[in-house]
Amino acid sequence: MPSPASTADVPPQPWTGRFDGDGAEHRRWWQAVTPYAPRPLPRPLPAAPAGARPAVILGFGSDAGVRRNKGRAGAAAAPAAIRAALGPLAFHLARDVHDAGDVTVDGDELEAGQARAGLAVTGLLDLGALPVVLGGGHETAFASYLGLAGSAAVRDGLRIGVLNLDAHFDLRDEPVPSSGTPFLQMARAEAAAGRELQYAVVGISEPNNTGALFRTAADLGVDYLLDEDCSAEAAEAFVAAFLARLDAVYLTIDLDVLPASVAPGVSAPAAYGVPLPVISAVCRQVAGSGKLLLLDVAELNPEFDVDGRTARVAARLINTLLR
Repeated sequence: MPSPASTADVPPQPWTGRFDGDGAEHRRWWQAVTPYAPRPLPRPLPAAPAGARPAVILGFGSDAGVRRNKGRAGAAAAPAAIRAALGPLAFHLARDVHDAGDVTVDGDELEAGQARAGLAVTGLLDLGALPVVLGGGHETAFASYLGLAGSAAVRDGLRIGVLNLDAHFDLRDEPVPSSGTPFLQMARAEAAAGRELQYAVVGISEPNNTGALFRTAADLGVDYLLDEDCSAEAAEAFVAAFLARLDAVYLTIDLDVLPASVAPGVSAPAAYGVPLPVISAVCRQVAGSGKLLLLDVAELNPEFDVDGRTARVAARLINTLLR
């Protein structure tokens, strides 16, 4: 199997940030993150507790799926913007964090890029790391899924679910894959492998999902919580019920789940959205469950961001998930 480093198109670049000193008490993310060198943990998954696993950042520089979905292009620049927002943050994590570089999608070569990113994610999972994939449009999710589907975690029969924080189901039935199709692609791939996709969504916007999409969700047995119903208590109960059925979870965050005032720099800004404290609490809940196997953050569009607001939110959520 190729190592994650060998499948990246762009090697890890230097991180930057404010300098307050070299001591541990002064450390910030840019000082803590190191280039990734493939190295297995002494204990294989799932024996290694989630909190002990090193996190490895992998960028997926793509907006090919967004363009196919007729959205606002620009998400290909997101991995660099999220790293720039992470770099100055104070580093309080108890785990190591590494950077494996970026897989980039040139032009419309989406499927090839997803396959390369999938190989990288599989390698990271099988070496015992916690992959943190920085998208990219939400076509990032199918790249992450390919990595998960090829991993030992699936071969070993773990009950794995996909939890999506998103205003959209992304279950479009289209002739060409895009940022609107990844979870239907997952469902069909799982069915072809003799499995059933365990898929739940927090933050669905009823006005932004057609009746056909709700019907597809019902046919696939998708659990969802509407944005207007996302109180802190309702979200906690919904996520707890989903996690109780699983051995491990893949968490994917589409930043358009948040209100446009909080996350303006996305392809499809939300008129309503789920409050940031609720989304942050869900992230803490998933991290605290010990079941987080893989995570990605998608749909940041730096071209439309205001004062780097959306990138900073993405960085804050990643920092929360890795605590």
